[in-house]
Amino acid sequence: MPKSIRKFWLAIGVLAIFSVTGGAVPGGAADPVLLADQDGGGGGDMNIDLAVRQVTVAPVRAHAGDVIHVDVVIENKAEGTRTTNAELLVNGKAVASQLFTWGMSPGDRLYRLSFDWDTRRVPPGEYRIGAQAFVWEDSSPFDNRLEVTQRVVIAPAGGGFPGGGEAGGSATEADPRFGKSRGGG
Repeated sequence: MPKSIRKFWLAIGVLAIFSVTGGAVPGGAADPVLLADQDGGGGGDMNIDLAVRQVTVAPVRAHAGDVIHVDVVIENKAEGTRTTNAELLVNGKAVASQLFTWGMSPGDRLYRLSFDWDTRRVPPGEYRIGAQAFVWEDSSPFDNRLEVTQRVVIAPAGGGFPGGGEAGGSATEADPRFGKSRGGG
């Protein structure tokens, strides 16, 4: 890299350090520079409040090797914008995640995400399914996670289900503070 380009990037680095730390320039004063997380774009002074409002799982009776489909509705209840991980939970542990960006448009408050859980390596049994969307600055983190009450039953491939019955069915869990008409279910 030519020396002039190195000097240029060194100067940019020095200026960035002074800007971020709010350092003063000799003979004058510099106003603090707000980073993306501090100017309302990322939430430093904003009320951040995401809530997992609804989780739907289908089928709730499946054989090992089947794919379980999970739909999630997340609401942005406050301000700000950010890209956040939403996670599919099985027995409280994240088995899949996807990034979603919220808050880009003030009119868009609901975000619908879908996950597919491949059960090829899952032993037969009962499983709790849920979802979470976690943000450190969330003003009410108690509603960032929601689990479906009805458990998913995985039977051995080609085997029967406890108590009989066929594969299939679905279950939806919705936050009781969230109107069904808003969740689409």
